[in-house]
Amino acid sequence: MKKLIVFAHQHQDSFNRAILDQVEAALKEKGHEVIVRDLYKLNFQPVLKPEDTDSMKAGKIPEDIKTEQNFITESDVIIFIYPIWWSNMPAILKGYFDRVFSFGFAYTAGDQGAVPLLKGKKGMIINTYGAPEEHYESIGMNAAFKTTMDVGVFGFTGIEPVEHLLFGAVTEVDDSTRKKMLAKIKETVNQCF
Repeated sequence: MKKLIVFAHQHQDSFNRAILDQVEAALKEKGHEVIVRDLYKLNFQPVLKPEDTDSMKAGKIPEDIKTEQNFITESDVIIFIYPIWWSNMPAILKGYFDRVFSFGFAYTAGDQGAVPLLKGKKGMIINTYGAPEEHYESIGMNAAFKTTMDVGVFGFTGIEPVEHLLFGAVTEVDDSTRKKMLAKIKETVNQCF
């Protein structure tokens, strides 16, 4: 099975890119096949349009959505790497969830409510943000980030959350601190997969 990385940062020289490189290298060192979907490089169209939902209701999934769903279907692990902006994920990634994690693919309806359709897959999230980690921890933001993704997305669709790493003050810390963050990421990836 493949390890899928969904990456959402627009700058090639960002710390998020260094995280992506570290995760990809750690997985490949262990012999995993890795697929990277860089949403900005792909120029992924994030807006869920009426024609998208109309097509899906008629049983015809738009080609760009189907492509992403195929990558998810073929993967046993999905890793999301993205920064936190305005207390949330970048718009391009939110649009990815809106369009790709659709009814009939990621979940469906049952007698007791929503039925998850992505069971058997594992998920990991790695986030960065500019505020000090201690500050976000003290006001409950870290817990909110984890609840939104680990429960609201992974739990709702049946993906088992294995880890959610949060790194604060990434724009303020020195290179040695960033290297420690990357080392923690490598260690975590090696332990989880």
